[in-house]
Amino acid sequence: MAKRIDVTDLDIYYGAFKAVEGVTFSVEPRSVTALIGPSGCGKSTVLRTLNRMHEVIPGAYADGSVLLDGEDVYGSDVDPVNVRRTIGMVFQRPNPFPTMSIKDNVLAGLKLQSGRRPKSEMETVVERSLRGANLWDEVKDRLDRPGASLSGGQQQRLCIARAIAVEPQVLLMDEPCSALDPISTLAIEDLIEELKERYTIVIVTHNMQQAARVSDTTAFFNLAGVGKPGRLIEIAATQVMFSNPTQQATEDYISGRFG
Repeated sequence: MAKRIDVTDLDIYYGAFKAVEGVTFSVEPRSVTALIGPSGCGKSTVLRTLNRMHEVIPGAYADGSVLLDGEDVYGSDVDPVNVRRTIGMVFQRPNPFPTMSIKDNVLAGLKLQSGRRPKSEMETVVERSLRGANLWDEVKDRLDRPGASLSGGQQQRLCIARAIAVEPQVLLMDEPCSALDPISTLAIEDLIEELKERYTIVIVTHNMQQAARVSDTTAFFNLAGVGKPGRLIEIAATQVMFSNPTQQATEDYISGRFG
């Protein structure tokens, strides 16, 4: 069941340095929200805060609230591991476990959280997840081959299969196509379009065309200068954002005048 995200007054720190300031926005269930903006403006930092990956970095923490269907993911009684299971993440570079088979890569997260399950159930999960990542037909005859033997685009879809195997409600994607060729990029974009029927998706991208193609909502981040915190400048339906932004800085970034 896809869930809604509500972020309110979010400040994010690396030690004493405030990286992001005063961010408030919402993400609707079964939709794609793209975070755009120049390098260093805090997009990926905000993304990692949504599933508490940010605090894995020593000295890093966040103030403010992140609600998942009304529940505070930073609540004192909330287990961060459970948060990361509910809110899955796909990283910039494909990162399958190189010594594991394709099948074991898909099952890695599941085995961590629940130990052994019947073999038939595991096989069902593998097929369902690989089908969900549009990879089953390409790899069904070589599931015991290493995950690292796949092409870059296939590896990224394998990582998506691994993320959805644990049945999250939200998928976070941090520039999932930046290391891929145009054909693999198109395959991932088509997959995102299919996945949003079941998941709430937030994607960070530097590719304006990609944001325009895959997202329903776009959020533009910027910063006033080096050493200043990133801020959310504007958020709107993607069609509106790309045709009629309200802020000059947004228009300048989208049209390629800076960033």
